[in-house]
Amino acid sequence: MIRNRLLHLAQLSAIGLTGYYVGQNKDRLCDILSDDSVVIDGKRIKSMPGLPVFGTVSAATPYMEMGGKDRVSQIMKYGFPSLDNVRSYDDFVLSYDRRNRVPNWVFEHITKDHIAKNDQVDRSKCDFKPDESIHPFFRSQNSDYKGSGFDRGHMAAAGNHRLAQKHVEQTFFLTNMAPQVGEGFNRHAWNTLEKHVRKLTKVYNNVYCCTGPLYLPRRESDGKSYVRYQVIGANTVAVPTHFYKVVVCEAPDGTLDMEAYVMPNQKIPDETPVSSFMVPPETVERAAGLLFFDKVHRSKLNRINGKKV
Repeated sequence: MIRNRLLHLAQLSAIGLTGYYVGQNKDRLCDILSDDSVVIDGKRIKSMPGLPVFGTVSAATPYMEMGGKDRVSQIMKYGFPSLDNVRSYDDFVLSYDRRNRVPNWVFEHITKDHIAKNDQVDRSKCDFKPDESIHPFFRSQNSDYKGSGFDRGHMAAAGNHRLAQKHVEQTFFLTNMAPQVGEGFNRHAWNTLEKHVRKLTKVYNNVYCCTGPLYLPRRESDGKSYVRYQVIGANTVAVPTHFYKVVVCEAPDGTLDMEAYVMPNQKIPDETPVSSFMVPPETVERAAGLLFFDKVHRSKLNRINGKKV
């Protein structure tokens, strides 16, 4: 009985003290609750367009401030395609597919400065390496690719990140890779598409590029459609059947153009023009299960795949 009374008195005291604290700090608490910011890794970050406020962006490296503006918000200005296992690097952002050991998507913000020749940057000094911020169960390893017949294909292209050596090096994390056919694809057709995206910076001030894998069905001899894809290595890294790029380009006058591409992960004849791989953006969204640039209504776009909206 005495124990119960003491417990009751302790509870009342705690409630009283809490009420006193709230009363004394009412203004300060209101400021905190109304503060449009989020604490991530012990750092208070102001919520900006495109920055999730539930702490889902896991920084593989510390957040980088550029001119007082958070780089993640800059890259993701027009929205996140999804919020699954999002990881931020110094100059690109990706969502990692832990089951398939490849990205779901990789987002880049590219300008003339990002692709300009920089004598301080040397790609040959970069090594492919696993990202140790990923749980060991879900990492891909260089050994998975060895002898597989597939290249470690960049999703965020190394040539898009020449502002600093560190930026280029981070594109060599295996979290940014997916198995690609080498001859005729990664080293040729895919490389041509990457160069095309870089050339867009000659016309547009800002180029926002989202890249990723697809696993598309194919009708087989029994008349039924199946999604079949190879896996490689001890960690069963998935080999995508196709890859996509969806790009939004910001012109000097503020108008926005969009381009969308899907390429099969196979040898492609050199004479095939990049434009032959253009597809309606919504077909990529349906296939990937993602919404690209959802902060931009399609009716606000000036052109899609070169055609006036």
